[in-house]
Amino acid sequence: MDLPSASGDAPGATLPSAPFDDTWLVVPLYNEGRVVGDVMRTALRTFPHIVCVDDGSTDDSAAQAQAAGATVLRHAVNLGQGAALQTGLEYARTRPGAKYLVTFDADGQHQVDDVVAMVELARTEGLAIVFGSRFLDDRTHPGLLKRVVLRTAVWFTNRSTGLRLTDAHNGLRVLRVDAARAVDLRQDRMAHASEIVHQLGRTGLPWREHPVHVLYTDYSRGKGQSLWNSVNILVDLVFK
Repeated sequence: MDLPSASGDAPGATLPSAPFDDTWLVVPLYNEGRVVGDVMRTALRTFPHIVCVDDGSTDDSAAQAQAAGATVLRHAVNLGQGAALQTGLEYARTRPGAKYLVTFDADGQHQVDDVVAMVELARTEGLAIVFGSRFLDDRTHPGLLKRVVLRTAVWFTNRSTGLRLTDAHNGLRVLRVDAARAVDLRQDRMAHASEIVHQLGRTGLPWREHPVHVLYTDYSRGKGQSLWNSVNILVDLVFK
């Protein structure tokens, strides 16, 4: 896939050197203009390198992310979350000094503190992959339908990949750059979540899960995200 042109970092004060200067957040972005600016500003306090891939948004998502300080790449048309992740990973894994890449949501559901803990776990234990799991503690409350669907997704994904995950469709992941080079996503919609697990599992690189808090907000529920993502996961599992 050819990388789209980057619009560059937004003007503003230079960020200080940080303990996570070797880490890039990769953020798929589609019509999140209401919240993405605040999400990016919060994340940038800890992680100075963020690339957002605007996947053909029809609102001001790209402008909001860029104004907050993120690097923004653009797809001219909507290609799906898998394509946006692939574009972001291809960009970030070639940045000088990049060692860890983090797939991170634009809508505020992922917590910066969880990313910090996951990157530190990868560093201290020499892990190439850290998968976030919302089912390793009781902080996340996805609702009954989504919980059932996600548990079903875990069963399908574990059978097809040989990994033993507790949360196969969690978008918060830490990938060491050698693991990120093994990712070549071709699926769109929610099927890419199973595809990335399958590709990472084939690497044989060391991995672990880590408990994370996925925050289901009034904003995300107002978009119908939880319900529609559940339906999409089921469709993709059955017909992929």
